[in-house]
Amino acid sequence: MSQGALTTPEAPFLEPKTPARRFRVTWRVLLLALGALVLLLSFARTVTGAVDLTSAGAINASIALAIPIGLAALGGLWAERAGVVNIGLEGMMILGTWCGAWGAIQFGNPWAGVLAGAIGGALGGLLHAIATVTFGVDHIISGVAITILGQGVTQFLSKVTFAQMPGGGDSQSPPVPKPEVVSVPWDQIGDPLRTLEAKQWFLLSDVAGILRGLTTNVSLLTILAILLVPLSYYLLWRTAFGLRLRSCGESPVAAESLGVNVYTYKYIAVLVSGALAGIGGAFLAQVAASAYREGQTGGRGFIGLAAMIFGNWRPGGLAGGAVLFGYTDALQLRRGGESVHALLLVVTILLAAVAVYQLVRQNRARAALITGVATVAVFVVFALTDTVPSEFTSVTPHITTLLVLSLAAQRLRPPAAVGAPYRRGQGK
Repeated sequence: MSQGALTTPEAPFLEPKTPARRFRVTWRVLLLALGALVLLLSFARTVTGAVDLTSAGAINASIALAIPIGLAALGGLWAERAGVVNIGLEGMMILGTWCGAWGAIQFGNPWAGVLAGAIGGALGGLLHAIATVTFGVDHIISGVAITILGQGVTQFLSKVTFAQMPGGGDSQSPPVPKPEVVSVPWDQIGDPLRTLEAKQWFLLSDVAGILRGLTTNVSLLTILAILLVPLSYYLLWRTAFGLRLRSCGESPVAAESLGVNVYTYKYIAVLVSGALAGIGGAFLAQVAASAYREGQTGGRGFIGLAAMIFGNWRPGGLAGGAVLFGYTDALQLRRGGESVHALLLVVTILLAAVAVYQLVRQNRARAALITGVATVAVFVVFALTDTVPSEFTSVTPHITTLLVLSLAAQRLRPPAAVGAPYRRGQGK
C-alpha cells in the first residue's frame, strides 16, 4: 500500500482496533467489594433490626458451615481442572464422615479421624478414576453410582461397628473427639469487640461482630481447611505439575504430544479430589457436629459443586461461593424467619445494582428489564411481610444456589475438555 493510501478516509478502518480492557479481579477490587458488602449488611441490620446478620455467632456458624462446602468445591476443582467431572463428591463426603468419626473414635485422636476421612474419600475417588479414566464410563453415571454406594456402605458399616459401641446406634456413632479450638484472648483486655458489638452502632458494631466471629472458638481443622485454598492455587497455577494437570483438562491430546502422562495426572487429580471431599466429611462429624449421623452431609457435596461453578473453576471464587452458601445456611438455622426476611432487602439492593450494570455497562436492555422486574418482586415481598415461613427458610441455601448460578452463568468458562472421553494415542 502506498503512503498516499494511508491518508484516505478509509485508512482508519484498516487500522487494528485497540482491544477492550478486560475487567480484572485484584486485591483492591476484592477489598472494596468486601467493604461494600459489610456496609450493605449493616444497613439491612439497622433497618430491619435483624442483629444476626453480622453477629459473632452467625459469622462463627457461617465458617463452620462453609468449610465442608468449600472443601467439596476444592475437590471438584482438582478433578475438573484435569478433565474429570466429579459429581460423586457427595458420596466421597459421605465416606469421609463415617471414616472421620471411626478413625477418631478408634485411635482416640481427632487428627487420626481427619486422616481416615481423607483416605475414605480418596477410596471413593479411586473408584471414580478407575471407572472414568481407565474404563471410559460416563462421568455423571459413575458419580451418581458412587454417591449411592457411599450411602449403602456407610449404613452397613454403622450397623457392624457403631451399633456395637456404647452410645452408638445403627445410624449414628458415639461422641467423637474434636480438634482443638483457638481464640484471640480479647477478654484479657476487656473484650472490646463484645462491648462494641452490643452497642448496635451502625457499621462499627457490625465490624466488631464480624471480627469477633472470625477470631473466637476457631477449630484448628478450620484453619487447615482455609490454608488448603491458597495451597491449591499455588500447586495448580504456579508449578509445572499444575500446568501439566490443567493441560489434561484443556487439551489432553496436546498434553500427550508434549510427553504428559494424561492418565497419571487424571488419577492424581481425582484422588486428591476425593481426599478433600473426605476431609470435608470428617469436618462435619468432628467440628460441625459432635458425632457421625446418617444423612449428615445434607447435599453439601452438590452445593460444593455449585460453589465451584460459581467461582468459575478458580480457588478464590469457589471460596467466596462457599462462604455465601454457608452464611445463608447459618442464618436459616439460627433465626430463620427474621434473618432471611432481612436478607430480602440485601437481595433487592444487589439485584438493582445488577440491573443498572446490565443496562449501563453491558447495554443489555432485555436482561436489565428482567432483573428489574425480579428486583421489584423481591422488594414487594419484603415490604408486605414481617417474617419468612419456616418452610421457605429451610431451603434458603438451595434457593441461593440457583439464584447465584443463574446470575453467574454468563461469565463461566469451564475447562475445554472437561467430561470429554480420552484414549491414549487418539490424536495420532
